[in-house]
Amino acid sequence: MEYRFLGRSGLKVSALSFGSWVTFGEQVDTDLAYNQMKTAYDAGVNFFDNAEGYEAGKSEEIMGAVIKKAGWKRSDLVLSTKIFWGGDGPNEKGLSFKHIKEGTEAALKRMQTDYVDLLFCHRPDLYTPISETVWAMHQMILEGKALYWGTSEWSAEQIRAAYDFAIQHNLRPPLMEQPEYNMFNRRKVEKEYTALYRDIGLGTTIWSPLASGLLTGKYNDGVPEGSRLNIEKYSWLKKRLLESAEGRIKLRKVKKLAPIAEDLGISMPQLALAWCLNNKDVSTVITGASNVKQVEQNMKTMDILDKVDEQVMKAIEEILQNKPKEDQDWRA
Repeated sequence: MEYRFLGRSGLKVSALSFGSWVTFGEQVDTDLAYNQMKTAYDAGVNFFDNAEGYEAGKSEEIMGAVIKKAGWKRSDLVLSTKIFWGGDGPNEKGLSFKHIKEGTEAALKRMQTDYVDLLFCHRPDLYTPISETVWAMHQMILEGKALYWGTSEWSAEQIRAAYDFAIQHNLRPPLMEQPEYNMFNRRKVEKEYTALYRDIGLGTTIWSPLASGLLTGKYNDGVPEGSRLNIEKYSWLKKRLLESAEGRIKLRKVKKLAPIAEDLGISMPQLALAWCLNNKDVSTVITGASNVKQVEQNMKTMDILDKVDEQVMKAIEEILQNKPKEDQDWRA
């Protein structure tokens, strides 16, 4: 396993990490979760990601139970959770000081831990001033409930506003962002955040590196049995991935990528993960799985990284044709 600094912080996270979105509590029970997390841990994974909104907190409960059962040393783990969707009450959503404090404390109880290493604002809150959110996250750090804080799916403008306010008032600033990033979703990581890497040392903990399974190639011939796309609550995802015009275009590109993986002697998921890891601005790639075999396959990506070299990356780009454009040099 390779360990990378999380942006400009002194914290190191495994290049491949493990997250529980979609699967824990829906497709994965505690026993299976234990086997998955242990497989990841034994492969060198130290970062495990969660959120209060994942299965209404059940995902955090399962992860906490697994960690307790495994008996892992807390200092060997980097744990995260994300706050925004805590319940149906008027103050159980968003990033108010009240919900950040109560949501964080409830999450820690579910995860059976005194603190999380990373605390994320799961989405931007249009109704809470950024100043209030920054103060609240700073307070969670002062109270020892979190060590670092960051954002998820915030714009560069919102991140910079939060960072500048924090620095101006001697508060702990956001140091990491958790955006979606994969071969089909590139603009934020490769374009929008570019100045933030340079100016504030932003780290990234990317999610959905396989584009909700599309880049595994398993949907090339329809939806296989046991797929999340067969779950009623994710019918919206099935429509977006496979039934929309955009989805069909992406699927055709996936089919063209398959021979590249085959020629390299690697799987499609490994190709997609290696592609993400080749971006120096990616601190860690959050992987997910519905069974242990998928975890094992994902972890083996570290053994084949050198195969996805510059020449392979160029071949992939010729198929994707979606690299964000450089700014226009009007002086040229």
